[in-house]
Amino acid sequence: MRLAVLTLFLAILSAAPSVEFYVSPTGSPGNDGSKAAPFATIGEGQAAIRNAREANPSEGATLWFADGVYPLNTSVVLGAEDSGVSEKPVHYRAVNPGEARISGGRALSPTDFVSAAENTRLPEGARSSVVQLDLKAQGIDALGAFPDQYRTALPVPELFFNGARMTLAQWPNEGWAEIDTVVESGPAPWRNHESDALGIFTYSGDEPARWSGVEEIWLEGYWCFDWASETIRVKSVDTTTHQIALAKTHVYGLGSGNPAPRRFRAVNLLEELDMAGEYFIDRESGTLYFWPPASMENAKISLSLLAEPLFTLTEVNDFTMSGLVFEDCAGTALTVTGGRSVTLAGCTIRNAGLQGIVVDGGTAHTIESCDIHHNGTGGIQIAGGDRKTLTPSEHRVVNNYIHHVSERMRTAAYNLRVDGVGIYVAHNEISDAPHQAIGWAGNDHIFEFNDVHHVSMNSDDCGAFYTGRNPSNRGSIIRHNYWHEIGSAMAHGSCAIYFDDGDGGQTVEGNVFYKASGGSFGAVFNHGGHDNVVKNNIFVDCSQAIASAPWSDANWQKWLKEPIWQTRLLEEVDITKAPFTEHYPALKGFFEYEGLRMNYASTNVVVGCKNYVEGNWIVGDSLVTMEDPGFVDRAGKDFTLRDDAAVFTLLPDFVPIPFGKIGRYPDAYRVAGK
Repeated sequence: MRLAVLTLFLAILSAAPSVEFYVSPTGSPGNDGSKAAPFATIGEGQAAIRNAREANPSEGATLWFADGVYPLNTSVVLGAEDSGVSEKPVHYRAVNPGEARISGGRALSPTDFVSAAENTRLPEGARSSVVQLDLKAQGIDALGAFPDQYRTALPVPELFFNGARMTLAQWPNEGWAEIDTVVESGPAPWRNHESDALGIFTYSGDEPARWSGVEEIWLEGYWCFDWASETIRVKSVDTTTHQIALAKTHVYGLGSGNPAPRRFRAVNLLEELDMAGEYFIDRESGTLYFWPPASMENAKISLSLLAEPLFTLTEVNDFTMSGLVFEDCAGTALTVTGGRSVTLAGCTIRNAGLQGIVVDGGTAHTIESCDIHHNGTGGIQIAGGDRKTLTPSEHRVVNNYIHHVSERMRTAAYNLRVDGVGIYVAHNEISDAPHQAIGWAGNDHIFEFNDVHHVSMNSDDCGAFYTGRNPSNRGSIIRHNYWHEIGSAMAHGSCAIYFDDGDGGQTVEGNVFYKASGGSFGAVFNHGGHDNVVKNNIFVDCSQAIASAPWSDANWQKWLKEPIWQTRLLEEVDITKAPFTEHYPALKGFFEYEGLRMNYASTNVVVGCKNYVEGNWIVGDSLVTMEDPGFVDRAGKDFTLRDDAAVFTLLPDFVPIPFGKIGRYPDAYRVAGK
């Protein structure tokens, strides 16, 4: 695999373009685009390459980006006319990787801020530290708005200081407040509770008294389930009874869907701007209030404004971007729709308000050796292929580091979201997310040699890898990955791999799971599904290795008659006909099956776990032990098995797992250790 990547890179280099242009933030209008006289704008470089390739369409071309910041107030739109040809792509490339920054933010001068000490809405102890800026005087008046209720992050401006996202003023500053009692849950269909009332709850302490007279207060909360956060505007605060009424109903109502306390926090309140690094935008007056976390002198301050993607690629073929940084946008950083063989390599995508990269359709697109981090919602969302015909997309997501996402959407915002057919995901490091890290749907994907850790850290009833609610999604292989330190102490159920609500027909093979389950879940957990195969894995110090919550035949028959499943199984695709019945023989008779539907577990090594397997699993030979079966260094978390490991005698059919090959690797874009 690594040899193939290097070979591909060398092939790109050897296909030297006949045309090269340069663009620079210090370029001047009228320049010819040479290295000595670079263009001043990306648009000029784009037009020059189009003209050159129109004159000689068989040749490739490169637009070199000099160091510096390229601020955008509108999306760079690339279409079919910006395409290259096979083996001679068009290449947008940084002269010095990581030093050419495409920004959707507006730079703010530190010297334009003035003291906010006279503002009595600010906490008294903060007034001497908070500064303010008249955004309207800066020509900034598109500040967006917060609706009464929202789950998905909004493409509104955010403040960045020296490259770090600042915190919208909130209470409490760290963690969450807890609901004391639910006075009125509002409608809760899942509990068969009908009501027209708004949710009302009581709180402890006196902090909400500070909000007296404030008309716009929003509370972000895990109102019922710890996998369904939502932000809702407050209707009223009664400081006498300590009751808060919400202005809109939460879809699940207020109450304990999960055992842990229900949590909330107030956001977007000037009255709570009481800590360094917090800010607030008064949208009526157009004033930005900010408590700088460090000296303002020579600080780089940016307000993200561009809600459109920084780059929008539609039906582009044979095109590469490498070494560029995309940052500080209010929306998604890059979108790729349709087309063929678009490659993003060695790029950094950070501080996006929404997603990092969205790929929708097309064929053979590659995201390789990129760092994608600190985004408001997700990292990479990629889809392609034809599910009706099971035609693969041939997309690749390889050797990326995707971390610290979901910063503005606490649940269902993934480091990686995959859908379609035949997507290859390998050698990525995926980490640091409050909820599920990988959302998975579709058919015949491969997920291998990935290092997944420290995810699902602030949620419950969740998995680092999640798929479910559509049994036509099958045929994926999850192998040779390292899953470790997953889930939170509050979880009554957390896991590494979660096959939910009838998911089946997947294979989990050759993985290492370390401290990857919590509560009643196994590191691999299945809810209702069948025909999943879990074999030749290593489980270490998990509360449980494998578990399931089986569905009875009666429950299956009920689900199969549901309109949403009829649509997914017979209209979106048809699992009763070819190619599905030929490609997945187990689907024959799927609707007529009677009895308990089973999964399969065998040849697993289970070390130091409280339990191996429970639920609807047919179990083959495995090794369950409290002793070290022959790891190179268990204490140091090197789970490579020595050649003389006891496991090979005790479980002769066990195949060694290439633990040392898991994770990122150095290549032409990524140096060792980075």
